[in-house]
Amino acid sequence: MSFNQRLHEIRTGFERPFWVANITELFERLSYYAAFASLARYLHEALRFPLDQASSLTGLFGGLVWFLAAFGGAFADRLGFRRALSLAYLILSCSYFLLGSLAASWLAPIRDRVPLVALVTVVLMLPALGIALVKPCVVGTTARASSENVRSIGYSIYYTLVNIGGAAGPYVASWVHQRMRVENVFRVAAISVFLMFFAVLLFFREPRRAGEAQTASLGQALRNFGTVISNPRFMLFLVIFSGYWIVYWQEFIILPLYVHEYVNASTDTELMLITGPLVVICFTVLVSLLTQKIPAFTAVVIGSLITSLAWVVLIASPTVTGAYATLVVVAIGEITQSPRYYEYISRLAPSGQQGTYMGFAFLPIGIGSLIAGVFGGKLIHHFGEVTHQPQRIWWAVTAVGVVTTLLLWIYDRSLARKAGVATG
Repeated sequence: MSFNQRLHEIRTGFERPFWVANITELFERLSYYAAFASLARYLHEALRFPLDQASSLTGLFGGLVWFLAAFGGAFADRLGFRRALSLAYLILSCSYFLLGSLAASWLAPIRDRVPLVALVTVVLMLPALGIALVKPCVVGTTARASSENVRSIGYSIYYTLVNIGGAAGPYVASWVHQRMRVENVFRVAAISVFLMFFAVLLFFREPRRAGEAQTASLGQALRNFGTVISNPRFMLFLVIFSGYWIVYWQEFIILPLYVHEYVNASTDTELMLITGPLVVICFTVLVSLLTQKIPAFTAVVIGSLITSLAWVVLIASPTVTGAYATLVVVAIGEITQSPRYYEYISRLAPSGQQGTYMGFAFLPIGIGSLIAGVFGGKLIHHFGEVTHQPQRIWWAVTAVGVVTTLLLWIYDRSLARKAGVATG
């Protein structure tokens, strides 16, 4: 096939909802990563939480966002993607504004009556309600509004746009934090997603694939949910793959704290977190082309191993430069596995259940973040504050990643192939 023919396939293979959903996702990711980039240090330095508690709360913020996406997918199938997306962006705009107002005078009566940790915990949970609907809608729209022959490219486009937002978010956080109080980072995030609420209302139309079965009722949506839960091999895969995200999320949860406390306190850790997304933006398409003949599951295993070993760079070079280099290698592992992971899950989804299955695709990210917050907090407390051997943190993180890779390989060689699960 010639380049012009392939370009024509790409130009005609995506319906308008694909582009609208993915562009709004860019701004949703900008908001999310702006908040995430500032959160750990904000909790520790501005709200005076201890290192381990700040890490756990940051992990809770990330974990619930992705965990609830598994439930949001079932409701997105029922509500329709247009209504679910518009509702989600409205919820997000309110949630980020509230998060940025934790120290505001109008919240003083609540702060006087509720322990700060409880108040912060509740507020950090609110954005999850919106993102739980956004993620399965956008990925489900990518599946429905893409022709079969360009679907894998569609997921690469999706992932590239996600990472443009992921790069813009920490940059916006850094810019705002350098010029204004850190609370304004969350207010800028609120404005970004509020604009997407109007974008969905004006430009998005519900995507439908010809001949696709439609979810007829909430009861059917819940039955679809139960069908996925009752698939033990698929659920085992999701649980094993959670280990990858325990490793990955440390770049947002404890790496900023580690660099600030034990490497160089003047480092702009928010700006540093642009590194991974920039690598993804620049090299996703290239890596996708280089790995397109590798079976999808094999690409997931290889990417997991690369990300796991990335932290050895920081062990060998505990400097700001070493931190940047580590983030580059983590990103290479990420772009090796992530687009192929979504492709693998999308091909398992029965007709009419894309939202449900793609919602479950985010479950390992949530489990990983919840565990990563507690795990990372204990590591930085024990090796940093107790034994004063902070480099050992990264040996433990690397070990989790290597064990996860080994379990994925065993799963592929035994359970998946014996059960006839497609790994290509």
